[in-house]
Amino acid sequence: MENDAATLYCPNEACLAANPLTHKFCQRCSAPLPKRYLWVVGENLTVGSPGDILADRYLVISKSVVLDRKPGLLPHAPELENSQGIKAYLRLIPYSLNVPQVYGVLPLADGNSRKEILLLEKPPLCADASATQVQLCSQLTTAWRQATSMRQLNWLWQIANLWQPLKSEGVATSLIDPYVLRVEGSLVRLLELRFDAATAPDLPQLGAFWQKLQAESRPAIAEFLQQLSNFLIQGEINSTEVLITVLDQGLADLGRSQTPKIKIVTKTDTGPSRQRNEDACYPASGTVVSKPPQATALAIVCDGIGGHEGGNVASNLAIETIQQQVQQITSVPYDHLKPSLVLADLDQAVAIANDKISQRNDSENRHARQRMGTTLVMALPIAHEIYITHVGDSRAYWITDHGCYQVTLDDDVAAREVRLGYAIYREAVQQGGAGSLVQALGMSSSASLHPTSQRFIVDEDAIFLLTSDGLSDFDRVEDYWETEILPILTGENDLVKVADRLVEIANTKNGHDNVTLALIHYRVKYVEPELTVKAVIPDVLAMPVASSGTKGLQPTLLEGSPNQKTKVLPENQPTKITRLPLSLIVPLILAIAAGGLGYLIMLLRSPANIFPVRTPPPTVSNPVPERSLNNLEPGWVIQTNSDIPLGNFAAFPPGSFWQVIETQPIPQPATVDLWVEMRLCSPPGDVNSNVAQPPQAQTIERIELSQLKRFDVSVLQPDHDNPCDADFSQTPVPNAQ
Repeated sequence: MENDAATLYCPNEACLAANPLTHKFCQRCSAPLPKRYLWVVGENLTVGSPGDILADRYLVISKSVVLDRKPGLLPHAPELENSQGIKAYLRLIPYSLNVPQVYGVLPLADGNSRKEILLLEKPPLCADASATQVQLCSQLTTAWRQATSMRQLNWLWQIANLWQPLKSEGVATSLIDPYVLRVEGSLVRLLELRFDAATAPDLPQLGAFWQKLQAESRPAIAEFLQQLSNFLIQGEINSTEVLITVLDQGLADLGRSQTPKIKIVTKTDTGPSRQRNEDACYPASGTVVSKPPQATALAIVCDGIGGHEGGNVASNLAIETIQQQVQQITSVPYDHLKPSLVLADLDQAVAIANDKISQRNDSENRHARQRMGTTLVMALPIAHEIYITHVGDSRAYWITDHGCYQVTLDDDVAAREVRLGYAIYREAVQQGGAGSLVQALGMSSSASLHPTSQRFIVDEDAIFLLTSDGLSDFDRVEDYWETEILPILTGENDLVKVADRLVEIANTKNGHDNVTLALIHYRVKYVEPELTVKAVIPDVLAMPVASSGTKGLQPTLLEGSPNQKTKVLPENQPTKITRLPLSLIVPLILAIAAGGLGYLIMLLRSPANIFPVRTPPPTVSNPVPERSLNNLEPGWVIQTNSDIPLGNFAAFPPGSFWQVIETQPIPQPATVDLWVEMRLCSPPGDVNSNVAQPPQAQTIERIELSQLKRFDVSVLQPDHDNPCDADFSQTPVPNAQ
């Protein structure tokens, strides 16, 4: 080797061999060599000269880019207690397709003190074959002039969808900062987050930023963008929901000039270590579907849970139910499909499948780990869009010439810990029970199920991979996408052969589970239209009600849910008495006066008023009501008296103590039931291995009160020793999923 700086160490713990940076696989053990380029956060910060080695680990590529030469080691984790800046990245992990995530911190000595520099992974960077020359992806303002009209609107559409989530974290400035706002192919990618000043930007500032792009816009959308910018600046568009609807219509108009061809192949295999296949897929394994001539293209992957207890039954039941439901959705002509309603219909299809499995569990008297269930990931391509819905840890990946992107976020403990701001992802996945699922189909009623449905605009050739964890575990997709999947786009390999090869990789490199996958080859032909798109503000009253914020992070009552039943009367609303006609008010006043006078005369004639007998007032006893589930309050402690399932799979044994964080009404559907949010504060030793087990103070569960009442639990009374911390108010509360 020429020098130690040009060395990449094998991540295989049994090998750790040094390799040249140009190698894709270890020359000793053939393990994939991940090249993790990291963005160094900090204005005017220079960590060293190119070629320097920092902390005996990081190779300096440029003043703001380093390469982790020891990717098998866990990076140094930051302190999160008082770091709101880092927590903004963590809470935005559902948007990691566009927002980079925290990799770790780089400890550096600065004179007599030490400082920690934030490192972000998967920033918008591209490297050459030598792995030593790295370039930032183009700024959106620079790439704009070369993009098609479809891509230009696609970029704006992504920014519009990011606006509210980033604004809620105080980082909306990132979306109007030309240096930070980058593009990688069709994707908007942020270099880092820029925090808002005292006065945060709003939609008029976004409109002013977009207005600068109008001069170099494609003719088909130049007028559209000018109108849209004016609407934003003048306040005629004052919500992201309306903004997205206007952009949706523009994309639909341009979509008529785009011709997609879609090919789907599926594959499922029992694997070398399992006796039966609990997975299922649609279309049936080995089937190849093309659209056209098929009218509908749909792919589903399910990973059954429950072993011999019926995981295969659950996965097949989910496939059958959802496929029937989607047929009804796609029977509507495309021009009549509203994206928000399609997303809602997909969620509803998943809910129906969930309830069928759950009802079967109930009818067969299955409880806790005996319940059968399944994960789900499905893709529905429609015209220039693709809809992806998932529950559990089966994943969807998006592969283009520019990279491989994971577009779903696992419903497991690790992802929940990151989203709540408790840990960075690479630290969270090392914790015990990090991979335990927090939801799957069939574990409870659909009222407590929160599928994630997303929609993406496809304006270039791409591959979408849906897969169970039999393939995705241990980063196998990230390791092999470039050598195995990317050749499909260049025509060097066939879709069916690649599916077979991926199953082989899953069985030989993992081999611990069944493996099921679907490959969707999306080919695009786009011709710039001669039409001129117009921007039209929709009738707000006619718009379907959209959920606020991210799907799965629904607003609380205090955040103004559109389905909130409790209303606050405006201060100037007149009371009902003032609405009575004057002809009724005057007789009413006279009657009240006459009655009062008669009562006074009666009192004066009573002997008791002449010689009043003074008796001591009776002693009124106000006993403190007994604490129970019927009058539950925050801060009270609940004890489990038998095994109870929480978090779908957890079976917490007797003697667990849970402290109530909050109770709140369930706004939709309207019921008298309550959500009860609790934290585990004292488990009785080791719990079942399937239980989601983050640190005690971080174990948060949310359950319906009616469901909690079905379990054998009791509420500790005030005279009982409190096993929980007194200050429960500081416990982080998860967003409603």
